[in-house]
Amino acid sequence: MKTGIKSIIIGVCMAMVAAIPALGEELVLKGSTTVLPIAQKVAEAYMKLHPDIKISLSGGGSSNGIKAILDGTADIGNASRFIKPKEVKLATTKGIYPVPHRIALDCIVPVVHSQNTVTNLTTAQLKEIYLGKIKNWQEVGGKDMKIVVISRDTSSGTFEVWEHLIMNKERVVPSALTVPSNGGLVQAVASTPGAIGYIALGYLNQEVKALSVNSIPGTPETTRNGQYSISRPLFMFTNDWPRGTTADFLNYLLSTKGQTLVEEVGSITVY
Repeated sequence: MKTGIKSIIIGVCMAMVAAIPALGEELVLKGSTTVLPIAQKVAEAYMKLHPDIKISLSGGGSSNGIKAILDGTADIGNASRFIKPKEVKLATTKGIYPVPHRIALDCIVPVVHSQNTVTNLTTAQLKEIYLGKIKNWQEVGGKDMKIVVISRDTSSGTFEVWEHLIMNKERVVPSALTVPSNGGLVQAVASTPGAIGYIALGYLNQEVKALSVNSIPGTPETTRNGQYSISRPLFMFTNDWPRGTTADFLNYLLSTKGQTLVEEVGSITVY
C-alpha cells in the first residue's frame, strides 16, 4: 500500500506529457467545489483559445472527483485533498493509475456572521466549538449568543482537512448543520448571527467575516510561508499520465497565464 502511494507521489515530480488538443473533443472535470472556481475560470479561457474543445464541469466534492477517475466518468477529478489509501487500493483492483497534479494552494478560513465581534480563535478553541464543548460566543470573548456550528459534509475534501488539522479525527458535534458546498456554507453563515463555519479562501467575501487562527490571518502570504496552519494543496487527478487535450489543459493551467487565473479567483498560486 505504501509503495503504491509513494509511486504516485514520485509521479507528481515527473514532467507532464506535452500534447496538441484534438479537434471536437470534450473534456470532463468533476469533484471539489474548492477547485471548481479555478476549473471554471481556466476552462473559459482555454475554450476561447480552442473553440472546438468543449469542457464540462461539475462539483460534488473531492471524494466524487476521485471516484469519477476510478469509474472512468471524468478525464480530470478535482480534489482539495490527497488520495486515500483505500482509494489507491480500489484503483489497483480496477487497473487504474491515479496521478495527482498540484495546481494551486489553499487555506481554510473560519468564518462568522459579519456582525460578530470575535476576531480570533485558537486551534484549541475551534476544536472545542466543533466538539460542542464551547457553546456560547461569550466563552471566547464575544457577546452572549449561542454558537451555531456549521460544517461541510463528509464527501468534502475541505471537511476532511478540517477533521485532520483541527479535530484530530474526533467527531464534529452531531447537532452541527452540514452543507454540501463552500458557497452554501457562506450563505448559511451570512444568514445566521451566531454561526461559525469554514471555507476555502477563494470563497471569502463581504457577506461573512474571516477569523484569524492563533492570531494569524489566512492569506496567500501566510499560507506560502507556513505561518497559517490550516492549509493544503489543491489537486487535479488523471488516470495515468495525461495525453492529448487533458495534458494540454493541465499544462495551460500550470503556465504563467493559468496561474494568473488561479490568483484572479482568490486561490493561491503554486509559484
